[in-house]
Amino acid sequence: MPSVTYDLFEQAMRQRKPIVCIYDGFPRAICPIILGHSDGVEKALTYQFEGSGSSGAVHGAWKCFDLAKVDSAEIAEGPWRSGGSHKISQTCIKEVDLDVNPDSPFDPRRRLSDL
Repeated sequence: MPSVTYDLFEQAMRQRKPIVCIYDGFPRAICPIILGHSDGVEKALTYQFEGSGSSGAVHGAWKCFDLAKVDSAEIAEGPWRSGGSHKISQTCIKEVDLDVNPDSPFDPRRRLSDL
């Protein structure tokens, strides 16, 4: 059964809404792009457009999130941001469950159009 955070990330993907959260102790504003699992761990490949991280301010970067480390997540108002193409092989998620890209090269189990 998916976690509350996993369900929230899926909802944000379906609604094309950003998420604000705390990850590894840093505030983040992100858009989840791919959702799934790696070795049984819930993960999300996200596009971070505001906030910070261990190396300082972040404004436009692909980030891999272990959903168990996400705190205080909520869907926010604002435009959807997805950065550049993610057709380059990603290593964040081994078992892709959902991808916002309708032409996903990662063979997701489900597509947003099916939901």
